[in-house]
Amino acid sequence: PGGIGPVYEEFAEEHRMIIDLVEKFVENELMPFEKVIMEREAGGGKASLLPEEEEPLLAKCKELGLWALDAPEEMGGSELPPTVMLAINEKLWSTVTPFTFPPDSPNLLMLDKVATPEQKAKYMEPYAQGVMKSCIAISEPGAGGDPAHMRTRAIKDGDDWVINGRKIWVSNVPAADFIILMAVTDPEKGARGGITAFIVDKDTPGFGIEREIPMLGGSRTYELVMDDMRLPQSQVLGEVGEGFAPMQMRLTVRRLEMGARCIGMAERALKMMCEHTQQRETFGVMLSDRQAIQWWIADAATKIHTTRLLMYDAARMAERGEDTRTAASMLKVYATEMATEVLDHAMQSFGAMGMTRELPLAIMSQSVRLARIYEGPTEVHRMVIARRTLRKYA
Repeated sequence: PGGIGPVYEEFAEEHRMIIDLVEKFVENELMPFEKVIMEREAGGGKASLLPEEEEPLLAKCKELGLWALDAPEEMGGSELPPTVMLAINEKLWSTVTPFTFPPDSPNLLMLDKVATPEQKAKYMEPYAQGVMKSCIAISEPGAGGDPAHMRTRAIKDGDDWVINGRKIWVSNVPAADFIILMAVTDPEKGARGGITAFIVDKDTPGFGIEREIPMLGGSRTYELVMDDMRLPQSQVLGEVGEGFAPMQMRLTVRRLEMGARCIGMAERALKMMCEHTQQRETFGVMLSDRQAIQWWIADAATKIHTTRLLMYDAARMAERGEDTRTAASMLKVYATEMATEVLDHAMQSFGAMGMTRELPLAIMSQSVRLARIYEGPTEVHRMVIARRTLRKYA
């Protein structure tokens, strides 16, 4: 709005071309599915594409070269920088049709950081090429917002590890070929040398899906059970006891993505609000001429722009190899609260129609509500930001 938006002019020409291509893909391929997705969610089903709907989209992605975008070049990827990947995420989340260009970035980057050459050949390379899918299991019943207090235990038994415990709020489990599992290997050390990451194949004996959990916006998560699950040493991801840092790195990547997702949804909501209020007349006056509506629009445009600046600053820090944990926490807090406000005002501007499931605003508002919890609740991030700020000025 008003000419304010992502400064794509700073990107290399080939990167601007990719972003334009993604925008056309969203408009031509994903937007037509919105009505179907909304009807499924309204009927109590999953807000997701069926396999027969997703396959042609994946084929189209390969045809266009929208594949393995941030994967290493040696694995057939384009190795795009974080700034460009976040711009792509903005575009993808301007629609409620859920779709990701394979693979999912955070798990890919975690594998790239700590996987052995053998693990990269067996898991990361096919994952980067879109042949395999993955998920990550961190949270547990009673320890959701504090992964340092997880209780899932891995005990060394000869050359193997035996794992027992439960995980919850895990996404994408049924489709995953392997799971990155976090477990405690030294209870006394905890997060400081006592948490280890493992790679678990989906058909591993002792691993099971306990239940599917319906979430807001038609999404689903799962509770998992590990019952005397035995893994060889080759399934340890990274160093024993050193799983917390790469897990945090992976979470930071997702938090930056969440900033882009919130911008994508808020930008769509702002566009809808502007279009609707310039067509809707009440009591002889266009809604767009009313001060209350104008202030909603002004605040939305300003806060979207501010969020985008926060996001790109954090992305450039990541590209320089700097610590982005605090910046990612700030972005997650600000972006989710910004999108919550913009979506609420957009729904209010539509009146009764804004309360229906016939507009994408309903699913978007629920997705943003979820985002204030997952990858760390807002309150935890504020606590972390405050602690680091207090240390800075101690």
